[in-house]
Amino acid sequence: MADSSLNFPEYERPPVTEVVCGVMFAPLKAMLAPHFGLLWERYKPEYSECQEVVPLATQIEGSGGPRAELELLEVPPFPLPRVWFIAPNGNKLVQVQRERFHHNWRKINPEDEYPRHKRVLQLFNERLETFVSFLAENSLGNLELKQYEITYVNHILSDDGRDLVANIGKVFRDFSWENRSGRPLGTPEGFCWKTVFALPDGAGRLHVTIRNATRVTDNRPIIFFELTVRGFGKEPTLDDMRSWFVMAHAQIVRTFDDMVDKEFQRTVWGRRP
Repeated sequence: MADSSLNFPEYERPPVTEVVCGVMFAPLKAMLAPHFGLLWERYKPEYSECQEVVPLATQIEGSGGPRAELELLEVPPFPLPRVWFIAPNGNKLVQVQRERFHHNWRKINPEDEYPRHKRVLQLFNERLETFVSFLAENSLGNLELKQYEITYVNHILSDDGRDLVANIGKVFRDFSWENRSGRPLGTPEGFCWKTVFALPDGAGRLHVTIRNATRVTDNRPIIFFELTVRGFGKEPTLDDMRSWFVMAHAQIVRTFDDMVDKEFQRTVWGRRP
């Protein structure tokens, strides 16, 4: 596991727009639709809104890459939805389905301030503890942990009006576009780059996606930069899970810092030191 005592860069204006922490586990076969309503009562003081969405498929990182998992349950022949419990301002979100639990922090308004990773992980751990207690009190079974996941979503904007696609090398040190004369189609309008890195000690994989996009709120062009770590710890316990998330966060921060140009970090996001 990574050394959590290492110092990481801080940013006056971090580009983080969403952080998702989650766990996947063996399906809770005893959990039925009425239980979601009972569970909402636990979260309702802070998460007063509720919404049903399509359930997520489960992908488990194996030695040969991610694999989808499907398990037939002795329950009615249709899947339960994924349920969202949402804070009034939309910044915090609990997601629950039979084999998943997630907690999101989301930047909804421009003035929303990223609460930093320690607070994000604290919120996830506290909400998960509530869920575990609910399962025990209602005889719904224990969590048979199978995989952990953490995602950081960043929106990179150009504050000086420059075309980030044409000048991608000014943002990401490993990319460049030579805008020489005589090229048959000139400067590209868009790009999409995906790659996967194996973590040390078989702890999982880091998935990176970089692509151009348009921000929904104001139609501004952005670079969408997403880093996701999926994997598993040494033991299927909640204490070991917490150590895994500290390690995964460290790997994301290191990769983020390694890939993005240092001068861009300083001038656009106020990187320090």
